[in-house]
Order: sequence, then structure tokens, then C-alpha cells
Amino acid sequence: MEYVDVIDIEASGFGRGSYPVEIGVCRSNGECRCYLIKPQPDWTHWTEEAEHTHGISRQLLEQNGRDVRDVALELNEFLHGCTVYTDAWGQDQSWLMRLYDAADCWPSFKLETIRNLMTEPQSEHYHDSYQEAAEQLNLKRHRASTDAKVIQHALAIVQTKTD
Repeated sequence: MEYVDVIDIEASGFGRGSYPVEIGVCRSNGECRCYLIKPQPDWTHWTEEAEHTHGISRQLLEQNGRDVRDVALELNEFLHGCTVYTDAWGQDQSWLMRLYDAADCWPSFKLETIRNLMTEPQSEHYHDSYQEAAEQLNLKRHRASTDAKVIQHALAIVQTKTD
């Protein structure tokens, strides 16, 4: 199976005011990284539903989250010049830019939708491939790095599907 670079972002909720709380990246070579992000003082949007989904409390972020600039610079170093794929481009692009705006720098990589990697018939099989990947990998936590790994594996599976 051939793997691509994948990113997944967990957030404080959806919509205006939401922000990234965790970023997980899995490179095509198998190397993965995960970053908890300390909220900026003006990042106040928070939903219990989001916390229930990803299991990350605001208190955990305050105590163990990393500075936005450190996260942005490390992502730039880790992903420099790469194209990184996401299954939720609209949301992830917004949250990624929120991080980079707060860090006062620009990403050194390009974010693309996973749809660009699939034919229309393959995209119709993506959900099933995602379920298959989740079962094969048997990763229990709904967190950014585990989600990125499942997305990456699902893309490899769906690429084996013929038109």
C-alpha cells in the first residue's frame, strides 16, 4: 500500500470562534506527531460536545498544551514543502490558519483535500475503506494522530479499489 502525508485537527467546536486544540500528522514514511495546543487568551469558544468527542478538556490544554508558535514552527519543519491531505479541508484549513495567525507566521506546506486523491468511484468507497482501516488498525482513541493514521490507511485501501 502507498501512503500519503495526512493531517487531522481536533477543535474546540465548530463555527465562528472555534480553534484547534490538537493537531496530528502522519507522514508517508510512517512517522507521526501529535501536538496539544494551549489556547490563546482570546480563544474562548468551547463546546461540551467537542470535548466529549475528542476527550480533551480545556484544563488539560491549559496545563499541557504547547505554545502556538512552537507548534506552528515544528509543523513547518516537519512538513516543509509537503502536500498534506485532510478529510475535512474547509474546517481544517480554517483551524490551521487560526493557529498560524496566532503564531504570526505562514505554513511551509500545502493543505489539500483527500478528494483530490480519489476518482469518483473510489470516493464512493471511502467510508467503507475508512471503517475497514479503523478495524484493521484497532486504534481506540478519537484523537488527531490516531484519526490521521486511520485516514492515511483508508486512503491506501481505497486506492486499491478499481473504477
